[in-house]
Amino acid sequence: MNILEKIFQAGVVGAGGAGFPTHIKFNGAAEYLLVNGVECEPLLETDKFLIRHKSHEIIKTVEILAQQLQAKKIVVGIKKKNTREVKALEQAIEALNSRVVLHLTENFYPAGDEQILVYELTNRQIPPGGIPKDVGVVVCNVGTVVNVYEALNEKSVTDKFVTILGEVKNSTILYAPIGTSIGECVEMAGGATIEDYNIILGGPMMGRIIEKDQLNKEVVTKTTGAVILLPQNHSIFKNKQLSLTQMINRSRSACIQCSLCTDVCPRNLIGHPLRPHRIMRTLSTDRQQYEVLTEALLCCECGVCELYACPMGLSPRTINGEIKNLLRKEGVKYLSIPSQNKVHEMREYRKVPAERLIARLDLSQYSATIKEDYICVEAKSVKIPLKQHIGKTAASIVKAGDVVEKGQLIAKVREEDLGANIHASIQGVIKEVSDCIWIAAEEKVVTQ
Repeated sequence: MNILEKIFQAGVVGAGGAGFPTHIKFNGAAEYLLVNGVECEPLLETDKFLIRHKSHEIIKTVEILAQQLQAKKIVVGIKKKNTREVKALEQAIEALNSRVVLHLTENFYPAGDEQILVYELTNRQIPPGGIPKDVGVVVCNVGTVVNVYEALNEKSVTDKFVTILGEVKNSTILYAPIGTSIGECVEMAGGATIEDYNIILGGPMMGRIIEKDQLNKEVVTKTTGAVILLPQNHSIFKNKQLSLTQMINRSRSACIQCSLCTDVCPRNLIGHPLRPHRIMRTLSTDRQQYEVLTEALLCCECGVCELYACPMGLSPRTINGEIKNLLRKEGVKYLSIPSQNKVHEMREYRKVPAERLIARLDLSQYSATIKEDYICVEAKSVKIPLKQHIGKTAASIVKAGDVVEKGQLIAKVREEDLGANIHASIQGVIKEVSDCIWIAAEEKVVTQ
């Protein structure tokens, strides 16, 4: 079995973001292999934890992946301020006599956006609407590399390292089986410290928001990076109860066309023709300019425009996301043109400092250091979604009543599909198969 087959069989997908199937990403050749270790979302600690504890595995694996891609250059992007992680990687590179090069970035947001990272590390501009392979680059996350290491050693993706912090008693790293309820994760962190809270799954800028009553309905997936509990009245949530119509009506009455959203837009600054202020104006006054709305397809939804730039508290990012969904349903794609704008001459001065962003978001009190150790979650029951990431939904190959072992294949896709296999994350009995597979651990019988 070759490398790609092992990665496919293990069900490896991108550990952050949309979760692109890894066996497809590494099918082909590229000049550069870039490893994303910058972990740019405020507060998150998972990737830094993995770098500190699994640096040798990471360096060893990227060498193998680079050989698969026939890559001439291997670069790990990591923030200069993360000195412990930098040292761990340097020691691993020296011990393994590796050709991996570290690129130390400044502490800005969103340094980990794929297209921003490619420009920072290679000085190459991905065309608007394009992907890294268009400029000879493949990018993968630190967590993905760790999962590939496990796959090459015959271990499937069954568990996930997750940062949990905010209004919990013990901010920590959890090692949780896929399908563990978010409620159980909160309990493992000592429980909530307040009564009224919402939860962010992922980072505070791009994460998905759920309410307290959804705690036991939502579960850890292959792409879950963090669980953050914040008070219900926190400013991050203030616009989330608004409908799209309400957001547009607010922009009509309150948008002053200051263009700050465009001035600090990371994609605009690297030369992409994305102008959030024009999109807001088009929705408000001139809906006939359809081509302006297609610029929303270039938005990475980093949230800088919405949570950092806009002085009126409007929602350009959320509106862009809704426009993207509507355009994609209509089959509209962004038509990239060979020539593109140059990188903005003011880009270096308009990068968003991460520390200032944390303060602006009123999150400074939650940025305390995470404990060095981690907690293993022993779930008695898991509900594993058949669709956890971008691509095709996996098809179940088990039924209610079946007994499964941890790591056993329970749902699969074809290797040529844009999708990933799914494995049992605990040993137990299949209770139900629907849009997820419910497994309950078998009770151990003690004999006299």
